[in-house]
Amino acid sequence: MQNALASFVRNVDATNEWIGRGVAWLAVAMVAITFLVVVLRYAFATGWVWMQESYVWLHGLVFMVGAGYTLLHDGHVRVDIFYRPASARFKAWVDIGGALFLLLPFAVLIGIESSGYVIESWSKQEASREAGGLPGLFLLKTAIWAFCALVALQGLSLGARSALVLFGHPGFDAKGEARDGV
Repeated sequence: MQNALASFVRNVDATNEWIGRGVAWLAVAMVAITFLVVVLRYAFATGWVWMQESYVWLHGLVFMVGAGYTLLHDGHVRVDIFYRPASARFKAWVDIGGALFLLLPFAVLIGIESSGYVIESWSKQEASREAGGLPGLFLLKTAIWAFCALVALQGLSLGARSALVLFGHPGFDAKGEARDGV
């Protein structure tokens, strides 16, 4: 059982690591496109709606698809008044409770509530409302589901990692992070 949990944690963490590193390159594209939009607008008095929309859409993708990676690296905002100085066991219990009773229900609720929105967009093959805008808005809206899936998986990984800390699994240290070679 513990080895299966450890394998699950490693696989989910590796998936979100890979996705997060890939999505991070979209930030480079955002900067380049934004720079190009500004140069074209102010130096050449020209521009295209699709180009302006592209960096806004990329921004949305970075945040939605990169949220699981951020959770993996403990980058979300948290109040650490009691958590930071606490023991590893207390942190593990807090992480399990937070994942099971806050994070997972939130991810499921967003997934369910956004279903009509995303499905309707797909049924219409929705595109930008702006003349000259980007096609494929339905693909961008699907990032909501990617957000839900990746954050929920990372939440399950966090809960499983915490359980392994509570079980005293040799592959996980006091911080609850997998050690190399495990």
